[in-house]
Amino acid sequence: MRILVTGGLGFIGSHTVVELQNAGYDVVIIDDLSNASEAVLDGIEAITGTKPDFEKLDLRDKNAVSAFFKKYADVTGAIHFAASKAVGESVYKPLLYYENNLSSLVYLLQELTAKDAANFIFSSSCTVYGQADELPITEKAPVKPAESPYGNTKQIGEEIIRDTAKVYDKFKAIALRYFNPIGAHPSVEIGELPLGVPQNLVPFLTQTAAGLRDQLSVFGNDYATADGTCVRDYIHVVDLAKAHVMALTRLVENKNKTNYEVFNLGTGTGSSVLEVIETFEAVSGQKLNYKIVDRREGDVVAAYADTDKANNELGWKSQLSLADALKSAWDWEKKVRGIE
Repeated sequence: MRILVTGGLGFIGSHTVVELQNAGYDVVIIDDLSNASEAVLDGIEAITGTKPDFEKLDLRDKNAVSAFFKKYADVTGAIHFAASKAVGESVYKPLLYYENNLSSLVYLLQELTAKDAANFIFSSSCTVYGQADELPITEKAPVKPAESPYGNTKQIGEEIIRDTAKVYDKFKAIALRYFNPIGAHPSVEIGELPLGVPQNLVPFLTQTAAGLRDQLSVFGNDYATADGTCVRDYIHVVDLAKAHVMALTRLVENKNKTNYEVFNLGTGTGSSVLEVIETFEAVSGQKLNYKIVDRREGDVVAAYADTDKANNELGWKSQLSLADALKSAWDWEKKVRGIE
């Protein structure tokens, strides 16, 4: 069974390709290499023994998407990661985010719904909940007005998929709303390697420890949390990748209850920015240079998942700890930078 993974050379995409191949799926990757390297294919091959097929194309090019599906007519499902994903950047570049994250989704769905049958997994986000009224956050929590254009593209994306699933009987979809993926594969063959200045906490943290960045900025320490810093649910990327395979298999085996389902993916535990820093220092032996700075626009105070639905219906549960994830992220950073 051939599965398309868009953004498959990116952080979460590459780890998911590994787990798909380990589960026996045949994978073809689309990536425009705007935030990834083709060298990731070698890492995937080193882990699984198989180099997946790869097509470099921009999903905003409707004709290129159509040509891809003609070439790979045997694609029966897709996991869609390809999107711009930095909350802060989206505030300043909203049109880039709306074009990149929504037009690509529409063009993909147009091709998939033309097939006799298709399964679709959407990379969504806990940002759809905004600042939730209650913690932990369940799938029944209201979707609130987005705090950022990035979050809004995930909300609108979910609406597009839901509306599509209503009218195409043979199209089935699951939106996975995940919290904060971190870490790297234990083989250290693949990991998070953002191009340019990292927009997420952990790669900035590891780059600071490695000497690439002078200082780590902690955005605000006056939030209503135990230590004043934002709280997030940090999930190991390998756990997250395995959940995508389980969600796809759920659709393949017709175990879904409706044509469109939603699951939260997290650990169920919230960790503050300062707790992440302290845990990293403990597992790495590195002292981090960090500074408290002003709050960042678009950040919510706290978000962590209620994982009961994913645990009970998908049969998935996170296995790896925050310390595991941070140690693997540091091992990856050391390998990339040639640090002994």
